[in-house]
Amino acid sequence: MEIGDFERDTRPVGGDARYVVTLSRAWDVWGPNGGYVAAIALRAMAAEARLPRPGAFHCQFLKAGRFELAQVLVERLRAGKRSEALRARIVQDGEDLVAASLWMTADAMDGLEHDHAQPFTVPGPRELKSFAELYDNYASWYPYWRSVEARPVGEEVSPSAPQWCTWLRLASPVAELEPVLAAARTVFWMDLGPWNAAARPHPHPRRYLGPNLDLHVQFHDLSRQDEWTLIESEAPLARDGLIGTTVRAISETGSLIASGGSMLFCRRNPLYEEQLRQMRGE
Repeated sequence: MEIGDFERDTRPVGGDARYVVTLSRAWDVWGPNGGYVAAIALRAMAAEARLPRPGAFHCQFLKAGRFELAQVLVERLRAGKRSEALRARIVQDGEDLVAASLWMTADAMDGLEHDHAQPFTVPGPRELKSFAELYDNYASWYPYWRSVEARPVGEEVSPSAPQWCTWLRLASPVAELEPVLAAARTVFWMDLGPWNAAARPHPHPRRYLGPNLDLHVQFHDLSRQDEWTLIESEAPLARDGLIGTTVRAISETGSLIASGGSMLFCRRNPLYEEQLRQMRGE
């Protein structure tokens, strides 16, 4: 099975606010992975920007796409000397898959400074086993999991608290992580945490799935980009078909790369009955 190349597969081609990209099957989870598609939108907006540093990103996931050609249409909303706002739509066959916005800022701006981020207190990735080592059925997981390596912190048991803490890296690493590509990879990772946290209190098979309605990311320190990124996510409350989540990205050296969150929307799992029969051995 193909291993995805993150830099290549998220690279929009074009210019003058109009780009195209072919969505790659290497990032398949219920269709094209949301974080993967969001990373494409971010890179297209950054390509149109005049300022160099990603500051904040938000997107709404409107429709699952297909593994085919898609358009990325970019619009500049505001352009100042120190900040710039852009908007993007990813479109297939005239229908929007993602609507996204991005703030870009100037580098090395003067301002207030403090660092009260929570300290780094978990084992490093080299001390832990990967999902591939922990699960005999890993080869049957979604194609996405061929293109990433994940090493969970603590026991992967269900039901348990709605928290997910896992080290992640790309199976095909990016040679040079300049700020925009670093931001795109961070968005990609942060999309993964919310559902994995939300699912933990509910044993398999799950009657409902929780795709992301949106994702918002604040970038704090994109200069601290290592091979591995720790994603910490929490889903403290699920009610009335919605699940609110928070997520943080942390570097190997303990720097807070980004923080944000996502709202999940419950829908019935179409494979629930089949999975239940399989679990019972029927």
